[in-house]
Amino acid sequence: MDQQSAARKKVVEKGKEILAANLTIGTWGNISCRISGENCIAITPSGMSYNTLEPEDIVVLDLNGNIVSGKRKPSVEVPLHLSIYNARQDVEAIIHTHSAYATAMAVARKEIPGAVEDLVQIAGGNVRVNDYALPGTEQLGINTVKALEGRYAVLLANHGMLGVGRDLDEALKVCQIVEKSAQIVLLAQMMGGVVELPQEDIDGMRKFYLEVYSQG
Repeated sequence: MDQQSAARKKVVEKGKEILAANLTIGTWGNISCRISGENCIAITPSGMSYNTLEPEDIVVLDLNGNIVSGKRKPSVEVPLHLSIYNARQDVEAIIHTHSAYATAMAVARKEIPGAVEDLVQIAGGNVRVNDYALPGTEQLGINTVKALEGRYAVLLANHGMLGVGRDLDEALKVCQIVEKSAQIVLLAQMMGGVVELPQEDIDGMRKFYLEVYSQG
């Protein structure tokens, strides 16, 4: 299997997984990844259910947004994905979801504090909220890159959340842990408040995750 085919297949798999995990509903959200050895990305099409996607539905674009292969119209969030890939060489995959608890935080425009150990390990610290911009715009990409600096997750104001990773598996794990952490924070606030971890501990746990815990 060539690299484009492998990337398309993996994107389709993750689409089904985010539906099964209740991280999105219907056709909302989007998924992409870099294609190994090529200056291109594979991204989900616009307005198609994840349950019906086939690898040939996934669109391949260069990093300027030109279609390299595929007959479908790509996600309207192409500018968002390309902004991140062009700004962050460490990012190999992006998953944007509309999960309930993380979206609640995004609607309230409240960051998820660095209070849960697995969150700070995988996301790098607190999860910030970007400045609001309309979906599909260049400004959304600019605002998201800024809020994502030094992190693997970001809340999109009044919209949802976005996780990135060194591969699609890690990006999905980021989305799952952010959703769980948003729920935990909301519950903790009902019990009197959230106690954030010290920055020194956050930095140490992130370093441990990247250098020791992770398999590479």
